Amino acid sequence: MNELKVAAMSARENAYAPYSKFLVGAAILTPSGAVFSGCNVENVAYPQGTCAEAGAIAAMIAAGEREIAAAYVIAGSPTPVPPCGGCRQKLAEFAGADVPITMATTGGTEQTMRMDELLPGAFTADHMEPRS
Repeated sequence: MNELKVAAMSARENAYAPYSKFLVGAAILTPSGAVFSGCNVENVAYPQGTCAEAGAIAAMIAAGEREIAAAYVIAGSPTPVPPCGGCRQKLAEFAGADVPITMATTGGTEQTMRMDELLPGAFTADHMEPRS
């Protein structure tokens, strides 16, 4: 988990958040042992920004990986910040129910939840299966 923490902290330092000043870093580990990181990237047109988790997932996909074994998200806040709703769904696309998602503060506080705790009742590919 230390490798994920270091990768997320490093990515956070590169975040582009001139409007909110809220820097976020994320790192994901795949079953192969590869680590991918991302940071939030804001845009003056707020809905056009990108979350750190989405950036890490995009890097994982671009490298040809398709499964998350663990994730780590860090922000400079008083308490650990959970991924937004959209990022919870993005994580659930590639992470099984028991995958640990650790949320942390730059002050050292950490909270870990399983994917199914973070997004109970997730919309999954099973919902897309045709039924007669």
